[in-house]
Amino acid sequence: MLEQETTVPTPMWSRVLVWLCLPLAGAALLWGVLLLIDWLPFGGPLNLVRELPEPWDLVVGLGVGFVIGLILAGLVDAESLTVLISPTEVVLTRPGHRRAVPKGEIAVAFPDRDQLVLLGRTGQELAREPSHLPKKRLSQAFGSRGVAWAEQDPYLEAYRRWVPNLPEVSGAANAVFAARQKALNSGDDEDVRELREELGRLGFVVRDDKKKQYWRPVGS
Repeated sequence: MLEQETTVPTPMWSRVLVWLCLPLAGAALLWGVLLLIDWLPFGGPLNLVRELPEPWDLVVGLGVGFVIGLILAGLVDAESLTVLISPTEVVLTRPGHRRAVPKGEIAVAFPDRDQLVLLGRTGQELAREPSHLPKKRLSQAFGSRGVAWAEQDPYLEAYRRWVPNLPEVSGAANAVFAARQKALNSGDDEDVRELREELGRLGFVVRDDKKKQYWRPVGS
């Protein structure tokens, strides 16, 4: 019996390693900073920790570093993508997020730096998810399931940089681009994602480079 699904997961061992190593590294790093703080040109709130009586300075320092490491681990783990390709759909999942795309709607899949992108038949963006999965494994998985794979965006030369009030862009779309630029500048990733999808509904595909927006119309 032929296998009906192909899965490319983020290995569980790497996720466990992230949750183990980053909190410990954060604690160790902050402990080292506290030991050297008298010789460093900065201190700020860490000076308050250093002034606590022993051993509480060490306990609080290690605790703060551990918590910072946990936060970083959560951010890294949030990008732990699993790709499942079935006869009917491609499902992209990561902690707290799931996106299913009908397989018949996908024209091509490709990596865009640290993201995986699925495009439709008219060049519209169907999905864009953070991905650190090996490109070779993704290429083999999509190819074995009859989904075209490209090594880069096939529309790469069609993008133009967005600047305010472009005549080729409608007023409504310009307003969304402007709001998204503010979200990019402030680091509001959720707003950046939502506004990307809104631009998709307005007929535009967007890719970012160093907090600059580049766009093309669907079908270009």
